[in-house]
Order: sequence, then structure tokens, then C-alpha cells
Amino acid sequence: MIRFRVDEERCIQCGECVLDCPAGVIAMDGYPRIENEAGCIQCQHCLAVCPTAAVSILGRDPDMSIALKGNLPDADRLTTLIKGRRAVRRYQDQDLAPALIDELLDIACHAPTGVNARSVLFTVVKERAVLHRLREDIIGRLAKLKEAGRLPEGWSGKYLNWVVSAWQKEGKDILFRGAPHLLITSAPADAPCPVQDNIIALATFQLIAHARGLGTVWDGICMMALAACPEVVAKLGIPADHVLGYAMAFGTPAVEYHRTVQRGPALVNVVGW
Repeated sequence: MIRFRVDEERCIQCGECVLDCPAGVIAMDGYPRIENEAGCIQCQHCLAVCPTAAVSILGRDPDMSIALKGNLPDADRLTTLIKGRRAVRRYQDQDLAPALIDELLDIACHAPTGVNARSVLFTVVKERAVLHRLREDIIGRLAKLKEAGRLPEGWSGKYLNWVVSAWQKEGKDILFRGAPHLLITSAPADAPCPVQDNIIALATFQLIAHARGLGTVWDGICMMALAACPEVVAKLGIPADHVLGYAMAFGTPAVEYHRTVQRGPALVNVVGW
């Protein structure tokens, strides 16, 4: 049920909820009302756009939302966060608090999705002991593929060979870069935009993780390993009908960066019609 409610004492009948509804299912009849509940995509734009917190939907109390005015980040500091973010490949050998991981995931699930599908599944390893066992399992499978001459060709095979050799000869973790935690996004194949939704969710997680002083690394080598060992995907509990997004290792950094890098100019294609 949509449970669309309007507090008539608060409502100033400005019509903003009607104008901003992406699905066009709200109409003014003295006060706003839902014309077509089945057409509602549950985006909560009506709750967010109401200047007097008069609109409630899905049982949400607008007074429990965070007011945007005065609470948004300073643009300069956000710029520094984006420019100063580094891929972290050195981590402290300690688990993050489970509550912190849950909080980060609860924030990341606010990332936009196509048609507000909100179907991204966050598959997370919360304990480094579990990730260690996963590492042993995957590298064991890759080692067997290497011995049988069945590693993929090209760059993927070259990197996976490196993963096996580094672990066997030096005990060096190339697969997860020594991180204590792993996050993999996936979404149903029949979602409107599963690939895009997955990447946007991870990018959102990454930004809030770095804002909290944590480190992350987009783990392409893990993705190569999962492609070479698809049976592991099922063992992780990821549904068979899901499209994998990407993997991200994360944890407390064992390295500190002191300044932004200097890139640019941006590659820009200006359209003239």
C-alpha cells in the first residue's frame, strides 16, 4: 500500500508534490491526492519536496527525515574528498565494527536506481576470518586451473597467474589487497538498469566510506577470479538470476595520503547541433 497522507493543517496547497512527481500520479483536489496507486514508483519525491513536511507516503514520517537546509556538505570540502580519494591497497589487520558496516550500507542503499527499482543486493564479508577462508578457496581453485592450463587468456589470465604465484611464493594477497572486508553488488537481470544501479551503489558506498576515514579499492582482480570460478558466486549466496556489478575491498587503511593528485584537463566533447 502507498499510504499517501496529507496533513491539511500543514499543507499550503503549493502543488510542488504534483509538479515533481516523476510518475505523474498526484493531483490537486483541494489538497494533493494519489490518482493511481499502481503507477507510484515509491520514490518519495513528494515527501522530500514538500516545504512544510505535510506529505507522508509509505508510512514515513516527514519529521524523521533530515532537513537539507544547513546540513549539506561544503562544496570545497566535497571537492577535496573527491580529488583526494585514493585506491587503498594497504590495510590494517582488524575488523571494522559490524554496526559501522551496517550504517555505511544503509547510506549506500539511498543511491539512485533506474525507475526507483531499489533492487541492488549488497553481498558483504564482515569478518576478516571469513575473507581469509574465501581467499584460500578462490586461490585454491585458481591454482588448479593454472596447473591444468585453464586460466583465461589475455590480461585476466596474466593477473590471475600473478594472484596464485604471489600467494604461494610470498604469502602476498593480490586478490583482496589485504583488506579485511569485501562488498559485491548485484541486481536482478530483469531490473530496468541492473549494471548501472550496481556501479552507482558502489560509488556511493565508496564516497561515504572515505568520508568516514576508511579505505576502499575497486577489486577488478576479484571480478576476474569470479568469472574464472563462477561456482563461487553461488557459494557467496548471490542469486543465479542476478547480474554482478563489481567488487570492492575495504577496511581501515594502513597508509595515509597527504594531498590531492593533479589531473586534467577533462576530456570533453562539446555537442553542437
